[in-house]
Amino acid sequence: MRPLELKGLKNAQEPALDLLARVGLSQRIAHRPVQLSGGEQQRVAIARAFAGQPKILFADEPTGNLDQLSGENIIRLLFDLNQEQGTTLVLVTHDQLLAQACLRHFQLDNGVLIEKSLENKVQRIDPNSSSEQVSH
Repeated sequence: MRPLELKGLKNAQEPALDLLARVGLSQRIAHRPVQLSGGEQQRVAIARAFAGQPKILFADEPTGNLDQLSGENIIRLLFDLNQEQGTTLVLVTHDQLLAQACLRHFQLDNGVLIEKSLENKVQRIDPNSSSEQVSH
C-alpha cells in the first residue's frame, strides 16, 4: 500500500490487495518479509513496482535468485502486467531464453551497446559517434 499512499491515493488498500491477489499472495498478507520465500518476496516486489502504474519499469535480473518454476511464474507475471498496464518493461538479464521473449534485444559487447534485431542484423550504437554501424 505504501507506494499508493505516497502517490496520494485515498483508498490504497483495495488496489494493493488486488495486486497481491494477482501475484498469488493474498493468503500471506499478514506475513513479514522475513517470513516469505525468495520467490514470494520477488512477487511482492513486482506488485509494489506495478502499483504506481509506472510508464517504464526496470527489472534487473528478475529471476536471478529463483528456481526455474518460480522464475517462469515471475516472468509470466511481469509480461502480463506489462501488457495490461501498457508499461514499458526494460529487463536486464543474462538469461538468453528470457531475452528472446522480449521484443527488442540489446547487448553490451566490450562496452559498446549492440541492438540485435529479429532479422539477425546487428546495429552497433556508439555513444561517442553520431553515426551507427550496421552489419549482417
